[in-house]
Amino acid sequence: MPTIVVDVMPKAELLDPQGKAVSGAFARMGVESFTDVRIGKRFELTVDGEVTDEILAEARRIADEVLSNSVIEDVVAIEVVE
Repeated sequence: MPTIVVDVMPKAELLDPQGKAVSGAFARMGVESFTDVRIGKRFELTVDGEVTDEILAEARRIADEVLSNSVIEDVVAIEVVE
């Protein structure tokens, strides 16, 4: 069964407190390879059958209206995984 994966991230201009906490943990662990951490959400929508243009359009609509808060988040990717 194919799966539609939707990735949602906080808007770039907003503070990401979870990302800052992880970044601080890296620093305490001595990890210096990464300069910033941003934490988002991943949704997996399983499709019974073929992913048509209509189903993909519905996934985009759901991503914008339900899975993300457009005030503070962006839908950054929608992809079909077989």
